[in-house]
Amino acid sequence: MTMPILNLAAYRFSPVADPQSTRRTLEAAGSALGVKGTILVTPEGLNAFFAGEAAPCREMLDCLRKVPGFETLHAKESWSARVPFKRFKVKVKKEIIRMDHPTIRPAAQRAPVIDAQTLAQWLDRGHDDAGQPVVMLDTRNDFEVDVGKFANAIDWRISKFTEFPQAVRAHRAALEGKTVVSYCTGGIRCEKAALYMHELGLTNVLQLDGGILKYFAETDGRHWQGECFVFDERAALATDLSASAPDV
Repeated sequence: MTMPILNLAAYRFSPVADPQSTRRTLEAAGSALGVKGTILVTPEGLNAFFAGEAAPCREMLDCLRKVPGFETLHAKESWSARVPFKRFKVKVKKEIIRMDHPTIRPAAQRAPVIDAQTLAQWLDRGHDDAGQPVVMLDTRNDFEVDVGKFANAIDWRISKFTEFPQAVRAHRAALEGKTVVSYCTGGIRCEKAALYMHELGLTNVLQLDGGILKYFAETDGRHWQGECFVFDERAALATDLSASAPDV
């Protein structure tokens, strides 16, 4: 079955000088193009997930790339039978994902990353290139983890991301002496999480570049159990990025 609807997900931590003006520009562009979805505009960056026919979606991505600092913005792609959003909206918020730790600024400094293919190889072996044990740390909410996760991943059963810092402090000893790979759906939460752990002195922490969705796109999905929860009407995605639930 041909899937005619392109779904794009993109984010970047880069300062946005005038979020309200940026919101108005992007809102006008998206409405004119007829795409549906949500774009978050914050002082620390942009987060966008929208869908529609391929041509207007790619035009909308070009509009995002016209925002200063986002010229090389990359988007993850997947396809569906129908548009999984009811409307188009652009919101201004304080943070892309709320953590309540202003010292964590991914726009100024990124934690080290690991690419999907290297991670798959490490998980095949059970250790990194230096022979150190690798542990996967899920930074998502508990209900997302219940839909699917990496095999043997650490799950602290947080119900919102603002609980993550306290969970790290409570379980820090369990992470010592291991190579920790933080992961999330698209890369936003695990990027902040990795920086926070570095701030605590856990220096052997990496973030999965592009999150679960990029891992699915660039590997065969091995070591993943279940599906990946997504915040749209597709409900969850299989490892081949197809919707596991019927489009509605």
